[in-house]
Amino acid sequence: MRRSTPRRRIFVGDIQGCSAELERLLEVLRFDPARDELHPVGDLVNRGPDSLGVLRLLRRLDAGGVLGNHDRHLLRVSAGLARPKRSDTLEAVLGAPDRAALLAWLRARPLVRAWDDILLVHAGLSPAWSDPVVTLSTLDPLADDERVAFATEVRHCDPTGRRPRSDWPPPPPPYAPWFRQYRAASRDPRTVVWGHWARQGLVVEAGLRGLDTGCVWGGQLSAWIAEEDRLVQVAAARRYASA
Repeated sequence: MRRSTPRRRIFVGDIQGCSAELERLLEVLRFDPARDELHPVGDLVNRGPDSLGVLRLLRRLDAGGVLGNHDRHLLRVSAGLARPKRSDTLEAVLGAPDRAALLAWLRARPLVRAWDDILLVHAGLSPAWSDPVVTLSTLDPLADDERVAFATEVRHCDPTGRRPRSDWPPPPPPYAPWFRQYRAASRDPRTVVWGHWARQGLVVEAGLRGLDTGCVWGGQLSAWIAEEDRLVQVAAARRYASA
């Protein structure tokens, strides 16, 4: 009797509108919606050349994933809660005929996803949260809330979860990368998967998978296949954004 192949959970780092690289990565992965789950780590849009194409493709593939700070920004701009920034590349999405359907799909992404063995968040989890899933699941992602900001923007924090005024240059102690503080405080054995921190780059350690490898900055688009504990990367065609 032939055993069925288990579904693969494929986590993809910050895409940020890099649709050509996403399509190439899916080809290399031999992604099959019938047997694979696709979970972007957030920041699906902005700064890159084709946020509209990325949203259309991910919606068509019934991707899961979580919201990032750039996704929140798009949703807040569309709702009149924030003003566009000069560096935004969101005009095509905001003017698209299928804008309402795409934004509704994006709005349905949560701040955190949990499995028995994995926690997925865009930026990070606070060492002060005894249960990050409970903390984040009831929040409005578009609200001005410190917990929402932490989950989608954090890089460094202190042991209590307090963030520094600036993350660059790296702040001195008691601040440290959030995942060091979280791991020191939490007994949760689940692997944490996140993105957001291109300067930090790829993090592959026991219980930690940081997948933002700066595709929009000319780096790579990275994926981690949980069931195979395997990384797959494709190089960016070029640098799309500048600091």
